[in-house]
Amino acid sequence: MIFIIMFGIVSMFSDMTHESVTSIRGVFLSIVGASAATIGFVSGLGELIGYGMRYVFGRIADRTKRYWPMVFLGYALELAAIPALALVGEHGWIAACVLLVVQRMGKAVKKPAKDTITSFASFGLGQGKSFAILELLDQIGAFLGPVLLYVVMLFKTSGSTFERYSFCFAMLIIPAVITMLMLWLTRRKFPNPEQFEPTPKEYTPFKMQRQFIYYIIGISLFAFGFIDYSLIIMHVSRLNIFSSDTIPLIYAGAMIIDAIAALIFGWLFDHRGTLALVLSTMLSVLFPILIFGFGSRVPVLWGIAMWGVGMGAQETILKAAVATMVPKQSRATGYGIFECSFGFFWFIGSWLLGALYDVDLTAMIVVSMVAQLFAIPMYILSYRKSRQTI
Repeated sequence: MIFIIMFGIVSMFSDMTHESVTSIRGVFLSIVGASAATIGFVSGLGELIGYGMRYVFGRIADRTKRYWPMVFLGYALELAAIPALALVGEHGWIAACVLLVVQRMGKAVKKPAKDTITSFASFGLGQGKSFAILELLDQIGAFLGPVLLYVVMLFKTSGSTFERYSFCFAMLIIPAVITMLMLWLTRRKFPNPEQFEPTPKEYTPFKMQRQFIYYIIGISLFAFGFIDYSLIIMHVSRLNIFSSDTIPLIYAGAMIIDAIAALIFGWLFDHRGTLALVLSTMLSVLFPILIFGFGSRVPVLWGIAMWGVGMGAQETILKAAVATMVPKQSRATGYGIFECSFGFFWFIGSWLLGALYDVDLTAMIVVSMVAQLFAIPMYILSYRKSRQTI
Protein backbone atom coordinates (compact mmCIF):
# COMPACT_ATOMS: atom_id res chain seq x y z
CA MET A 1 0.00 0.00 0.00
CA ILE A 2 2.89 2.37 0.77
CA PHE A 3 4.32 1.63 -2.68
CA ILE A 4 0.93 2.25 -4.34
CA ILE A 5 0.57 5.58 -2.54
CA MET A 6 4.13 6.74 -3.29
CA PHE A 7 3.80 5.72 -6.93
CA GLY A 8 0.43 7.47 -6.94
CA ILE A 9 2.07 10.69 -5.76
CA VAL A 10 4.54 10.37 -8.64
CA SER A 11 1.56 10.03 -10.99
CA MET A 12 -0.17 12.97 -9.31
CA PHE A 13 2.65 15.41 -10.08
CA SER A 14 3.13 13.89 -13.52
CA ASP A 15 -0.57 14.41 -14.25
CA MET A 16 -0.34 17.99 -12.99
CA THR A 17 2.16 18.47 -15.79
CA HIS A 18 0.72 16.64 -18.78
CA GLU A 19 -3.00 16.93 -18.02
CA SER A 20 -2.56 20.70 -17.76
CA VAL A 21 -1.50 20.54 -21.39
CA THR A 22 -4.48 18.34 -22.27
CA SER A 23 -6.85 20.96 -20.84
CA ILE A 24 -5.71 23.60 -23.35
CA ARG A 25 -4.02 21.52 -26.07
CA GLY A 26 -6.85 21.75 -28.59
CA VAL A 27 -7.24 25.50 -28.14
CA PHE A 28 -3.47 26.07 -28.30
CA LEU A 29 -3.07 24.04 -31.51
CA SER A 30 -5.94 25.98 -33.04
CA ILE A 31 -4.29 29.29 -32.08
CA VAL A 32 -0.97 28.34 -33.69
CA GLY A 33 -2.68 27.34 -36.94
CA ALA A 34 -3.87 23.71 -36.79
CA SER A 35 -7.25 22.71 -38.30
CA ALA A 36 -9.81 20.45 -36.61
CA ALA A 37 -8.76 17.54 -38.85
CA THR A 38 -5.10 18.15 -37.96
CA ILE A 39 -5.91 18.26 -34.25
CA GLY A 40 -7.84 15.01 -34.54
CA PHE A 41 -5.02 13.42 -36.55
CA VAL A 42 -2.25 14.53 -34.17
CA SER A 43 -4.26 13.51 -31.11
CA GLY A 44 -4.87 10.10 -32.66
CA LEU A 45 -1.26 9.77 -33.85
CA GLY A 46 -0.04 10.60 -30.35
CA GLU A 47 -2.27 7.89 -28.92
CA LEU A 48 -1.20 5.44 -31.65
CA ILE A 49 2.45 5.96 -30.76
CA GLY A 50 1.74 6.23 -27.05
CA TYR A 51 -0.18 2.94 -27.06
CA GLY A 52 1.14 1.13 -30.13
CA MET A 53 4.80 1.26 -29.12
CA ARG A 54 3.93 -0.20 -25.73
CA TYR A 55 4.03 -3.66 -27.28
CA VAL A 56 7.70 -3.13 -28.15
CA PHE A 57 8.62 -1.70 -24.76
CA GLY A 58 6.48 -4.29 -23.01
CA ARG A 59 8.49 -7.05 -24.68
CA ILE A 60 11.71 -5.32 -23.67
CA ALA A 61 10.52 -5.00 -20.07
CA ASP A 62 9.60 -8.69 -19.91
CA ARG A 63 12.93 -9.83 -21.35
CA THR A 64 15.25 -7.52 -19.40
CA LYS A 65 13.17 -7.18 -16.18
CA ARG A 66 14.69 -3.69 -15.94
CA TYR A 67 11.44 -2.02 -14.97
CA TRP A 68 12.79 1.01 -13.12
CA PRO A 69 15.20 2.24 -15.86
CA MET A 70 12.37 2.15 -18.40
CA VAL A 71 10.07 4.04 -16.05
CA PHE A 72 12.73 6.74 -15.50
CA LEU A 73 13.48 7.08 -19.23
CA GLY A 74 9.79 7.33 -20.11
CA TYR A 75 9.05 9.97 -17.50
CA ALA A 76 12.09 12.01 -18.57
CA LEU A 77 10.98 12.08 -22.22
CA GLU A 78 7.36 12.83 -21.37
CA LEU A 79 8.05 15.61 -18.91
CA ALA A 80 10.80 17.32 -20.92
CA ALA A 81 8.56 17.77 -23.97
CA ILE A 82 5.85 19.71 -22.11
CA PRO A 83 7.74 22.80 -20.86
CA ALA A 84 9.42 22.88 -24.29
CA LEU A 85 6.04 23.94 -25.75
CA ALA A 86 6.81 27.38 -24.30
CA LEU A 87 9.48 27.72 -27.02
CA VAL A 88 7.05 27.12 -29.91
CA GLY A 89 6.53 30.12 -32.21
CA GLU A 90 3.24 31.88 -32.86
CA HIS A 91 2.70 29.88 -36.06
CA GLY A 92 4.59 26.81 -34.92
CA TRP A 93 1.83 24.23 -34.99
CA ILE A 94 4.17 21.68 -36.59
CA ALA A 95 6.73 22.02 -33.78
CA ALA A 96 3.95 21.84 -31.20
CA CYS A 97 2.61 18.66 -32.79
CA VAL A 98 6.07 17.07 -32.78
CA LEU A 99 6.54 17.84 -29.08
CA LEU A 100 3.14 16.38 -28.25
CA VAL A 101 4.03 13.20 -30.12
CA VAL A 102 7.38 13.01 -28.24
CA GLN A 103 5.43 13.35 -25.00
CA ARG A 104 3.29 10.37 -25.96
CA MET A 105 6.39 8.38 -26.91
CA GLY A 106 7.69 8.92 -23.39
CA LYS A 107 4.45 7.49 -22.09
CA ALA A 108 4.90 4.47 -24.35
CA VAL A 109 8.33 3.79 -22.87
CA LYS A 110 7.22 3.95 -19.24
CA LYS A 111 3.70 2.53 -19.19
CA PRO A 112 4.20 -1.25 -19.63
CA ALA A 113 6.91 -1.29 -16.95
CA LYS A 114 4.95 1.06 -14.67
CA ASP A 115 1.68 -0.89 -14.95
CA THR A 116 3.51 -4.19 -14.49
CA ILE A 117 5.23 -3.24 -11.23
CA THR A 118 1.95 -1.72 -10.02
CA SER A 119 0.23 -5.03 -10.78
CA PHE A 120 2.83 -6.80 -8.62
CA ALA A 121 1.90 -4.58 -5.68
CA SER A 122 -1.81 -5.14 -6.34
CA PHE A 123 -1.44 -8.90 -5.88
CA GLY A 124 -2.52 -8.88 -2.22
CA LEU A 125 -4.75 -5.79 -2.35
CA GLY A 126 -7.12 -6.45 -5.25
CA GLN A 127 -6.39 -5.26 -8.77
CA GLY A 128 -9.43 -3.01 -9.07
CA LYS A 129 -8.81 -1.40 -5.68
CA SER A 130 -5.08 -0.85 -6.29
CA PHE A 131 -5.44 0.69 -9.73
CA ALA A 132 -8.39 2.76 -8.51
CA ILE A 133 -6.24 4.28 -5.73
CA LEU A 134 -3.53 5.03 -8.27
CA GLU A 135 -6.10 6.54 -10.64
CA LEU A 136 -7.56 8.64 -7.81
CA LEU A 137 -4.16 10.18 -7.09
CA ASP A 138 -3.63 10.55 -10.85
CA GLN A 139 -6.83 12.52 -11.17
CA ILE A 140 -6.12 14.72 -8.16
CA GLY A 141 -3.08 15.83 -10.14
CA ALA A 142 -5.17 16.10 -13.28
CA PHE A 143 -7.51 18.40 -11.33
CA LEU A 144 -4.78 20.50 -9.69
CA GLY A 145 -2.86 21.01 -12.96
CA PRO A 146 -5.62 22.86 -14.85
CA VAL A 147 -6.46 24.81 -11.65
CA LEU A 148 -2.79 25.86 -11.52
CA LEU A 149 -3.07 27.09 -15.12
CA TYR A 150 -6.23 29.00 -14.22
CA VAL A 151 -4.45 30.73 -11.33
CA VAL A 152 -1.45 31.54 -13.54
CA MET A 153 -3.75 33.06 -16.17
CA LEU A 154 -5.45 35.19 -13.51
CA PHE A 155 -2.14 36.81 -12.66
CA LYS A 156 -0.71 36.77 -16.18
CA THR A 157 -3.14 39.31 -17.62
CA SER A 158 -0.80 40.98 -20.09
CA GLY A 159 -0.09 39.71 -23.58
CA SER A 160 -2.05 37.73 -26.12
CA THR A 161 -3.73 34.38 -25.45
CA PHE A 162 -0.79 32.71 -27.19
CA GLU A 163 1.73 34.43 -24.90
CA ARG A 164 -0.26 33.53 -21.79
CA TYR A 165 -0.46 29.89 -22.85
CA SER A 166 3.29 29.82 -23.55
CA PHE A 167 3.96 31.21 -20.08
CA CYS A 168 1.76 28.46 -18.60
CA PHE A 169 3.80 25.79 -20.38
CA ALA A 170 7.00 27.25 -18.94
CA MET A 171 5.55 27.11 -15.41
CA LEU A 172 4.91 23.38 -15.78
CA ILE A 173 8.61 22.67 -15.32
CA ILE A 174 7.96 22.91 -11.55
CA PRO A 175 5.65 19.85 -11.18
CA ALA A 176 7.84 18.05 -13.76
CA VAL A 177 10.92 18.37 -11.54
CA ILE A 178 8.93 17.29 -8.45
CA THR A 179 7.75 14.21 -10.36
CA MET A 180 11.30 13.08 -11.07
CA LEU A 181 12.35 13.69 -7.46
CA MET A 182 9.43 11.62 -6.10
CA LEU A 183 10.17 8.88 -8.62
CA TRP A 184 13.77 8.70 -7.36
CA LEU A 185 12.56 8.46 -3.75
CA THR A 186 10.11 5.66 -4.64
CA ARG A 187 12.82 3.75 -6.49
CA ARG A 188 15.17 4.15 -3.53
CA LYS A 189 12.62 2.75 -1.05
CA PHE A 190 11.34 -0.07 -3.33
CA PRO A 191 14.21 -1.20 -5.60
CA ASN A 192 12.62 -4.61 -6.31
CA PRO A 193 8.80 -4.26 -6.55
CA GLU A 194 8.54 -7.59 -8.40
CA GLN A 195 8.98 -9.27 -5.01
CA PHE A 196 5.46 -8.18 -4.01
CA GLU A 197 3.98 -11.01 -6.11
CA PRO A 198 5.29 -14.59 -5.85
CA THR A 199 6.79 -15.95 -9.06
CA PRO A 200 5.19 -19.23 -10.21
CA LYS A 201 7.53 -22.20 -10.13
CA GLU A 202 6.70 -23.06 -13.73
CA TYR A 203 6.92 -20.57 -16.58
CA THR A 204 3.50 -19.85 -18.10
CA PRO A 205 3.78 -18.62 -21.71
CA PHE A 206 1.50 -15.83 -22.84
CA LYS A 207 -1.61 -17.01 -24.67
CA MET A 208 -4.38 -15.01 -26.34
CA GLN A 209 -7.30 -16.55 -24.48
CA ARG A 210 -10.84 -15.83 -25.64
CA GLN A 211 -11.62 -13.79 -22.54
CA PHE A 212 -8.65 -11.53 -23.38
CA ILE A 213 -9.55 -11.33 -27.10
CA TYR A 214 -13.16 -10.29 -26.41
CA TYR A 215 -11.89 -7.71 -23.96
CA ILE A 216 -9.43 -6.28 -26.52
CA ILE A 217 -12.18 -6.04 -29.16
CA GLY A 218 -14.53 -4.31 -26.73
CA ILE A 219 -12.08 -1.74 -25.43
CA SER A 220 -10.81 -1.08 -28.98
CA LEU A 221 -14.35 -0.27 -30.14
CA PHE A 222 -14.66 2.02 -27.15
CA ALA A 223 -11.37 3.72 -28.06
CA PHE A 224 -12.52 4.14 -31.68
CA GLY A 225 -15.67 5.96 -30.65
CA PHE A 226 -14.42 7.89 -27.62
CA ILE A 227 -13.82 11.46 -28.81
CA ASP A 228 -10.47 12.94 -27.76
CA TYR A 229 -10.65 15.87 -25.35
CA SER A 230 -8.62 18.08 -27.71
CA LEU A 231 -11.49 18.04 -30.20
CA ILE A 232 -14.04 18.55 -27.42
CA ILE A 233 -12.35 21.61 -25.96
CA MET A 234 -11.71 23.10 -29.40
CA HIS A 235 -15.45 22.82 -30.11
CA VAL A 236 -16.36 24.30 -26.72
CA SER A 237 -14.02 27.25 -27.26
CA ARG A 238 -15.67 27.93 -30.65
CA LEU A 239 -19.10 28.04 -29.00
CA ASN A 240 -17.93 31.07 -26.97
CA ILE A 241 -20.01 30.02 -23.97
CA PHE A 242 -16.98 30.04 -21.63
CA SER A 243 -14.14 32.54 -21.30
CA SER A 244 -10.62 31.43 -22.26
CA ASP A 245 -9.55 31.73 -18.61
CA THR A 246 -12.10 29.13 -17.45
CA ILE A 247 -11.26 26.55 -20.14
CA PRO A 248 -8.72 24.75 -17.87
CA LEU A 249 -11.29 24.60 -15.05
CA ILE A 250 -13.71 22.64 -17.25
CA TYR A 251 -11.10 19.92 -17.65
CA ALA A 252 -10.34 20.06 -13.93
CA GLY A 253 -14.01 19.33 -13.24
CA ALA A 254 -13.95 16.41 -15.67
CA MET A 255 -10.94 15.01 -13.81
CA ILE A 256 -12.78 15.12 -10.48
CA ILE A 257 -15.60 13.09 -12.08
CA ASP A 258 -12.90 10.78 -13.50
CA ALA A 259 -11.41 10.24 -10.02
CA ILE A 260 -14.77 9.43 -8.41
CA ALA A 261 -15.67 7.09 -11.29
CA ALA A 262 -12.29 5.35 -10.93
CA LEU A 263 -12.97 4.48 -7.29
CA ILE A 264 -16.52 3.29 -7.94
CA PHE A 265 -15.73 1.20 -11.01
CA GLY A 266 -12.47 -0.11 -9.55
CA TRP A 267 -14.46 -1.51 -6.63
CA LEU A 268 -17.13 -2.79 -9.01
CA PHE A 269 -14.50 -4.53 -11.14
CA ASP A 270 -13.23 -6.50 -8.12
CA HIS A 271 -16.79 -7.78 -7.62
CA ARG A 272 -18.20 -8.02 -11.15
CA GLY A 273 -15.24 -8.07 -13.52
CA THR A 274 -15.63 -6.55 -16.97
CA LEU A 275 -19.38 -6.13 -16.45
CA ALA A 276 -18.37 -2.87 -14.74
CA LEU A 277 -17.53 -1.51 -18.21
CA VAL A 278 -21.07 -2.23 -19.40
CA LEU A 279 -22.47 0.15 -16.79
CA SER A 280 -19.83 2.84 -17.36
CA THR A 281 -20.40 2.76 -21.14
CA MET A 282 -24.15 3.08 -20.71
CA LEU A 283 -23.56 6.14 -18.52
CA SER A 284 -21.03 7.83 -20.81
CA VAL A 285 -22.35 7.01 -24.29
CA LEU A 286 -24.54 10.14 -24.48
CA PHE A 287 -21.69 12.62 -24.08
CA PRO A 288 -21.19 13.24 -27.87
CA ILE A 289 -24.76 14.43 -28.43
CA LEU A 290 -24.76 16.58 -25.29
CA ILE A 291 -21.47 18.29 -26.15
CA PHE A 292 -21.78 18.57 -29.93
CA GLY A 293 -25.55 18.56 -30.38
CA PHE A 294 -26.31 21.57 -28.16
CA GLY A 295 -24.81 25.03 -27.93
CA SER A 296 -25.57 25.94 -24.34
CA ARG A 297 -23.62 25.54 -21.11
CA VAL A 298 -25.70 23.02 -19.16
CA PRO A 299 -25.80 20.20 -21.79
CA VAL A 300 -22.11 20.74 -22.56
CA LEU A 301 -21.14 20.48 -18.87
CA TRP A 302 -23.27 17.34 -18.45
CA GLY A 303 -21.62 15.87 -21.53
CA ILE A 304 -18.12 16.58 -20.23
CA ALA A 305 -19.09 15.01 -16.88
CA MET A 306 -20.20 11.84 -18.72
CA TRP A 307 -16.95 11.90 -20.69
CA GLY A 308 -15.15 11.94 -17.32
CA VAL A 309 -17.11 8.86 -16.18
CA GLY A 310 -16.04 6.97 -19.29
CA MET A 311 -12.40 7.98 -18.85
CA GLY A 312 -12.32 7.08 -15.14
CA ALA A 313 -13.77 3.63 -15.66
CA GLN A 314 -11.60 2.89 -18.69
CA GLU A 315 -8.34 4.05 -17.09
CA THR A 316 -8.89 1.91 -13.98
CA ILE A 317 -10.36 -1.26 -15.45
CA LEU A 318 -8.11 -1.23 -18.53
CA LYS A 319 -5.07 -1.87 -16.33
CA ALA A 320 -6.71 -4.00 -13.65
CA ALA A 321 -8.27 -6.41 -16.14
CA VAL A 322 -4.97 -7.23 -17.84
CA ALA A 323 -3.44 -8.07 -14.45
CA THR A 324 -6.13 -10.75 -13.97
CA MET A 325 -5.83 -12.22 -17.47
CA VAL A 326 -2.05 -12.41 -18.04
CA PRO A 327 0.54 -14.36 -15.95
CA LYS A 328 3.26 -12.47 -14.10
CA GLN A 329 6.20 -13.54 -16.30
CA SER A 330 4.68 -12.10 -19.49
CA ARG A 331 2.45 -9.37 -18.09
CA ALA A 332 4.33 -6.44 -19.64
CA THR A 333 3.90 -8.13 -23.04
CA GLY A 334 0.19 -8.54 -22.30
CA TYR A 335 -0.10 -4.86 -21.48
CA GLY A 336 1.81 -4.01 -24.65
CA ILE A 337 -0.39 -6.14 -26.94
CA PHE A 338 -3.57 -4.86 -25.38
CA GLU A 339 -2.59 -1.19 -25.44
CA CYS A 340 -1.21 -1.46 -28.99
CA SER A 341 -4.70 -2.40 -30.19
CA PHE A 342 -6.25 0.30 -28.01
CA GLY A 343 -3.92 2.96 -29.43
CA PHE A 344 -4.42 1.91 -33.06
CA PHE A 345 -8.19 2.22 -32.82
CA TRP A 346 -7.92 5.47 -30.84
CA PHE A 347 -5.79 6.85 -33.70
CA ILE A 348 -8.16 5.74 -36.46
CA GLY A 349 -11.20 6.93 -34.52
CA SER A 350 -9.70 10.32 -33.62
CA TRP A 351 -8.64 10.93 -37.20
CA LEU A 352 -12.04 9.94 -38.60
CA LEU A 353 -14.03 11.86 -35.99
CA GLY A 354 -11.84 14.95 -36.47
CA ALA A 355 -12.43 14.80 -40.24
CA LEU A 356 -16.20 14.30 -39.73
CA TYR A 357 -16.28 17.34 -37.43
CA ASP A 358 -15.32 19.55 -40.40
CA VAL A 359 -17.83 17.84 -42.73
CA ASP A 360 -20.88 16.52 -40.87
CA LEU A 361 -21.28 16.98 -37.12
CA THR A 362 -24.29 14.65 -36.94
CA ALA A 363 -22.36 11.82 -38.60
CA MET A 364 -19.53 12.30 -36.09
CA ILE A 365 -21.96 12.02 -33.16
CA VAL A 366 -23.60 8.87 -34.58
CA VAL A 367 -20.28 7.11 -35.32
CA SER A 368 -19.00 7.88 -31.82
CA MET A 369 -22.10 6.60 -30.03
CA VAL A 370 -22.56 3.46 -32.18
CA ALA A 371 -18.94 2.37 -31.73
CA GLN A 372 -19.21 2.68 -27.95
CA LEU A 373 -22.49 0.73 -27.87
CA PHE A 374 -20.98 -2.07 -29.99
CA ALA A 375 -18.33 -2.52 -27.27
CA ILE A 376 -20.94 -3.66 -24.71
CA PRO A 377 -21.56 -7.18 -26.14
CA MET A 378 -17.78 -7.79 -26.12
CA TYR A 379 -17.54 -6.90 -22.44
CA ILE A 380 -20.37 -9.34 -21.68
CA LEU A 381 -18.69 -12.14 -23.66
CA SER A 382 -15.40 -11.48 -21.85
CA TYR A 383 -17.17 -11.68 -18.51
CA ARG A 384 -18.87 -14.97 -19.44
CA LYS A 385 -15.57 -16.52 -20.50
CA SER A 386 -13.94 -15.42 -17.24
CA ARG A 387 -16.71 -17.13 -15.28
CA GLN A 388 -16.20 -20.36 -17.25
CA THR A 389 -12.51 -20.44 -16.29
CA ILE A 390 -13.18 -20.12 -12.55
